[in-house]
Amino acid sequence: MKNLKKVATTLGLLATALVGTVSAQEGPVPQGVPRLDHVFVIMMENHGYGEILNNPNAPFINQYAKEANLATNYFAIAHPSLTNYLEVVGGSNFGVLSDNNPDWHNTTCITSLASGTANTDNPSSPNVCPIWGSGKDAATVAVDTTNEVQGTPGENNIDGIQSIPAANNIAGKTIADQLVALQRRWKSYQEDLPLSGPDTVNYSDGFFTDNTDFSAIKPALTPALSQGGIVRLYAAKHNPFVYFRNVQEGYDDDNSLNNVAGFEGADGLFADLRSSHVPAFSFIAPNQCNDQHGRGNAGPFCNYDPTSNGTQAGLNPALIIRGDITVQRIVTAIKKSQAWHEGNSAIVVMWDENDYSVAPNTNQVMVIVDTNYGVHGVHSARRYTHFSLLKSLEAGFGLPCLNHACDAGINVMSDLFAGAGR
Repeated sequence: MKNLKKVATTLGLLATALVGTVSAQEGPVPQGVPRLDHVFVIMMENHGYGEILNNPNAPFINQYAKEANLATNYFAIAHPSLTNYLEVVGGSNFGVLSDNNPDWHNTTCITSLASGTANTDNPSSPNVCPIWGSGKDAATVAVDTTNEVQGTPGENNIDGIQSIPAANNIAGKTIADQLVALQRRWKSYQEDLPLSGPDTVNYSDGFFTDNTDFSAIKPALTPALSQGGIVRLYAAKHNPFVYFRNVQEGYDDDNSLNNVAGFEGADGLFADLRSSHVPAFSFIAPNQCNDQHGRGNAGPFCNYDPTSNGTQAGLNPALIIRGDITVQRIVTAIKKSQAWHEGNSAIVVMWDENDYSVAPNTNQVMVIVDTNYGVHGVHSARRYTHFSLLKSLEAGFGLPCLNHACDAGINVMSDLFAGAGR
């Protein structure tokens, strides 16, 4: 019965897709990257290129950047975080220019793609309608003075010069959908995801979530315990796949919330690496203390940076150290896995954006590419963006380019993913 239900659901989805995505933008399969069997994307947070490069509190990351391959002219697209996460996995902001939570399991709301109205921080927008179908995304302005940061000098998107007009033919899908169509697996590994899983959870410390009924806890928590609130270690805004309707509703068992796991546990990141039962695409998000994002209620070693001026002097050194050790731990575990030694594999360590680093600082971020098959020690000055990374992964997986990854001028990162015979 389960298989029959799955077939019926799949046919229904296909019919919907044929109606809803006729004008969706999927282009030819990009070229320039060898076949990839496993890709591990480790997403770090909120720090620009100059804040991490040669930072003495990030010794592993900087040594890794020298030994592997480094993009020295790579730009995040816009702000805030969620926008960039969506652009990395889907090639579009899908009309979302906020960090708002998902509007869980709402199948009747109007998506930003359908309405053409962006979901923004300012003016304040409701939770994000689950993304699906096709339509118009939001334009990326060169300098943002009205959304995340109000007034001048503003916050530079990309390099503060380039802007990206809204596109009318955006497909509400991600690389995950593309992989499943080719019967290849994906997984989103999220540190401190609660054991209950991601469904309807917007944030968690690994134990308590925004759904926890604290009134049911007896004896009652003391004011000292409850005053600080939950430390938001896991955040849905760093788990882009849960914003899509097909994943929320689980129409396909291979493309559902079952694809989201924590770092620990039987289905977690480290267990999968030990057993070499890893998918083709692993999206890895450390918690908000370990990804260098910081939290205001998690103690001095996780405090936000004192200032956001784009300099190393303005950083919380403990936060940088935590992130450096976290990257070392994850990379070491990947390289100990048998999966790393089977076929062509790549590790990508990247930062989502430079956060509140005001103009004239640009949205340049560090991206490290390490492969088990090809060149090392490459420092590439070619211009790349988050759309370039998506296009490069699609090239390696044999997938069509998606949404803005198909735009003219989006380069494949062929020099960073090159084989040994380059």
